[in-house]
Amino acid sequence: MAVFKNSVALDSDRCMGCINCIKRCPTQAIRVRNGKAHIIQPFCIDCGECIRVCPHHAKLATYDPLEVMEQFKYKIALPAPSFYGQFNHLDDTNIVLSALLKMGFDDVYEVSAAAELVSELSRKYIEAHKDQCPFISTACPSVMKLIRVRFPNLIEHMLPMKAPIEIAAAKAREKAVKETGLKPEEIGVIFLTPCPAKVTAIHYPLTSEFTNIDAAVAIREVYTRILPFMKEVQDSPEELSHSGKIGISWGASGGEATGLLTDSYLAADGIENVIKVLEDLEDQKFADLDFIELNACSGGCVGGVLQVENPYVAKAKLKRLRRYMPVAKSRLENEPVADAMWENEIEYQPVFDLGSDFMDSFEKMEKVEQILKKLPSLDCGSCGAPTCRALAEDVVRGVASEKDCIHLLREYIHKISTDLQGI
Repeated sequence: MAVFKNSVALDSDRCMGCINCIKRCPTQAIRVRNGKAHIIQPFCIDCGECIRVCPHHAKLATYDPLEVMEQFKYKIALPAPSFYGQFNHLDDTNIVLSALLKMGFDDVYEVSAAAELVSELSRKYIEAHKDQCPFISTACPSVMKLIRVRFPNLIEHMLPMKAPIEIAAAKAREKAVKETGLKPEEIGVIFLTPCPAKVTAIHYPLTSEFTNIDAAVAIREVYTRILPFMKEVQDSPEELSHSGKIGISWGASGGEATGLLTDSYLAADGIENVIKVLEDLEDQKFADLDFIELNACSGGCVGGVLQVENPYVAKAKLKRLRRYMPVAKSRLENEPVADAMWENEIEYQPVFDLGSDFMDSFEKMEKVEQILKKLPSLDCGSCGAPTCRALAEDVVRGVASEKDCIHLLREYIHKISTDLQGI
């Protein structure tokens, strides 16, 4: 039995029962019942769309507080590539890395450096497995969860490579153990995350039993605290950076794909566009491609809800920052990676199935169609479900009533009134 955990939560006190979230959720994971929104955990992929559109700020992303670093003797920061896109007029990533040390971290390891290693590994893997192309990027946890629950036929096309954050964490901890002599558990590896999906991926990994990352702190929590330290070190930062254009480019849409040094790719961002690409891929419309990069957030990781800058402004900042960088600084010949592949295979989770087996599902689908004939097909959301079909499925699941539809309820009340008048 799969355990479903999420890093998107609801503040019931703030929720006003509006239907903005249910209309924008790409997996129909939200219902409004009794005046409050409710998140169906197995359906949720942590994309953060509900956080973006909620006018009452009732949807929240959960993550670790920055103070978690005090639990460890030795603290290592893993800044995401998109982190650099949050700052104005940044011309040297060493300023950010040096400021993190001033904040209290004992060491830093760029996820962008690990991304360059993953790019090189991916190039070799794809070249050796051309018969399985196109491969789908697995760097975005929301996309991975989406494929897992909705596109089972595409699981075999997922690139079975660990994400750069895992490679970075393993290398950072190994380096710290050698240099300090501390026990691994005394070393805290803390990822500065752009989105809630990566928080879930860290605390509840899909493809391994263990993660080297101890905590995930929101970039927006670090942003305001790091600014004074950046001013302090801007004239003489330490030389700490180990990434170039390829690694930094991972922070925005298209960056991972261009790191493969091939023109045979497609890059899409924004969850609705991602779903369209996956549907087309299921229909075998992209047979000639080697690689498909998909990011749930608009603009790529720069669009994560745990950041502060407009995603397209941040993307432009990354482009300007990498202008005079070398192509790459981290290479496998200097930093070999021992365990880069998944330890566990991704398995299809039929969370949207109505029945326990094929016959049961078939019978319940017939009931759904019968209920749909009664509903007005307006998809107004007034019932608390995003569409009439979603309401019909909820009725069959036993978690809703046909009378939740205000149109059917009005007809029912009118019928009762007529009957009473005839008595």
